[in-house]
Amino acid sequence: MHTIAPGARILVRDAEWVVRRVDRTSTGGQAISVIGISELVRDKEAVFLTEIEKQFKSEIQVLKPEETRLKIDDSPQYRRSMLYLESLLRRKPPTDEKIYTGHKGAMDSVDYQFDPAIQALEQPRQRILIADAVGLGKTLEAGILVSELIRRGKGKRILVVALKSMLTQFQKEWWSRFTIPLTRLDSIGIQRIRRDIPTNSNPFYYYDKSIISIDTLKQDTEYRNYLEKSHWDIIVIDEAQNVAERGSKSSQRAKLAKLLADKSDTLIMLSATPHDGKAKSFASLMNMLDPTAIADEDEYTKEDIKGLFMRRFKKDIKHQVTEAFKERVINEVHIPASQVEEEAYETLKKINFSKLDARRSGSILIKTSLQKALFSSPAACLQTITNRLTKLRKTEDPAYYSDIKELEQLKTAVEEIDPENFSKYRKLLNFLQSKDDYGWSRKSKTDRLVIFTERIETLKFLNSQLTKDMKLKEKEVEILHGGMSDIEQQRIVEDFGREEAPVRLLLASDVARGQESNTENLQELLKPAVQKAEEYMLNKRTEFESSINEKLQEQLDELDILKDRKLFNLETKFEKSKLLPQVKNSRKSREEREINKVFSQYLDWIEETMTTEKHAWVQVVAILTGEL
Repeated sequence: MHTIAPGARILVRDAEWVVRRVDRTSTGGQAISVIGISELVRDKEAVFLTEIEKQFKSEIQVLKPEETRLKIDDSPQYRRSMLYLESLLRRKPPTDEKIYTGHKGAMDSVDYQFDPAIQALEQPRQRILIADAVGLGKTLEAGILVSELIRRGKGKRILVVALKSMLTQFQKEWWSRFTIPLTRLDSIGIQRIRRDIPTNSNPFYYYDKSIISIDTLKQDTEYRNYLEKSHWDIIVIDEAQNVAERGSKSSQRAKLAKLLADKSDTLIMLSATPHDGKAKSFASLMNMLDPTAIADEDEYTKEDIKGLFMRRFKKDIKHQVTEAFKERVINEVHIPASQVEEEAYETLKKINFSKLDARRSGSILIKTSLQKALFSSPAACLQTITNRLTKLRKTEDPAYYSDIKELEQLKTAVEEIDPENFSKYRKLLNFLQSKDDYGWSRKSKTDRLVIFTERIETLKFLNSQLTKDMKLKEKEVEILHGGMSDIEQQRIVEDFGREEAPVRLLLASDVARGQESNTENLQELLKPAVQKAEEYMLNKRTEFESSINEKLQEQLDELDILKDRKLFNLETKFEKSKLLPQVKNSRKSREEREINKVFSQYLDWIEETMTTEKHAWVQVVAILTGEL
């Protein structure tokens, strides 16, 4: 057999290959790493063992350049030779930052859409956060950059990580505009791949170009092992604000994003709202792109992260767009509360918890949670009350009897609010039924309606009540929320988008908002800017404290029980002690102070970490106006 060296062309099993590497095996043979160049095996990687090939009488033939047979080109004006040379020239990858392929996508090209690609291509490694405002086409801008990297031979393996609700849209956009095929991997899809491949094989190497939900990746610890052993040419993270680090502990999404950031030379992050007003949170995104850019996560300047992100608003690129962006119409509707709603709210305001009120922040969080739930719907409020009563009753502590009675009175008041007295629902129903004011028709195949609300119980109430009052068929209404599996969410999103589908009304939580952002709404409402931004952030602050209430309250309840148990054990310990009374009381007092100090420090920590800045809106105004 001829000597085989890297770069040589060989013929094995009726296919032509280029040798990448030759290693000696422990048994004296050779392991030849190759990549295919003939039609059936083009770009396929393989390893041939010379001993195995001999065993099956398969000859490894080295193709010698001197044995190349020349063939006369008898085509007119050497047309075949000219075409062959032209094809070789076109296959030569460009090395500059110019756009060669992206502008050929199926879209109306606008100059500003090429800026992120040009900026990224100027860097040794293409790592960038595309943070343009809502509606400017971040998906297209990412597609342009990825198309250019594929043209340069840097985009064979691609992984796109997106929200469950955005998988289909992202997949369709890239295929229809740039012919980039992304295979959607959901939890069932990954399991199917694992059934088809050997036990120890990595399912993430089954497809070169794939798209997957970040929630699917984080839910199984086994996926992490596969991710640690995988590598891609390009990784794209959509809605990147969800993977930023917030507080002292990293979320599962943030940890997963940090892992992925090291698994590719090219990292493209997309977000319309990348900054939450905290320097450290935004710094975590920049550190994923370049860990050496920021020395101090609390103190850094725009110059430190120059070249790592691009942020534009509609006002910045209006001069490049032939038609003005359509302004979003926002109508505020004020609805007077019904008599029973007023009575229920007054009952809530007058609640006085005897046990819960003694625990500093605990009572405030409970009342805020109850108020927020009541403002969503009576059904949501009743669920919150029921959950709280169940937890308090489980303690079997007589100290909570008074608080339980207060909650039962509130429950009775809220139960009086039926659909006829639920003012917001009546207004919504009248609005939908009015052909003059709105004109939604369920009979029209193209007339679809989406109603957003945060609470799942409110979604369930609207589903049952609107179906009844609007005389809708069960299949004409769907519910979509984050608690559903990725498979179910995708089915609903796809069905709602098909013209022949029966769904006319979609009731959704914030999971369906996709790339929409309150940032644009806020900009329109900044009249004057500071006043409106302050109102917005104060509302968001209340929403945040309300959203963490359930889990936090569980911890506070457990904390109280634990503290009482500690004090009880301490009391029992010194009752049995044979120390002198003076010594016993001294030590008992000292240990009691230590217990109280520890629990007090924990409560202080809760206040410091779980309570947001009251006037963080000042920073937000700067971000929205482009000053930061």
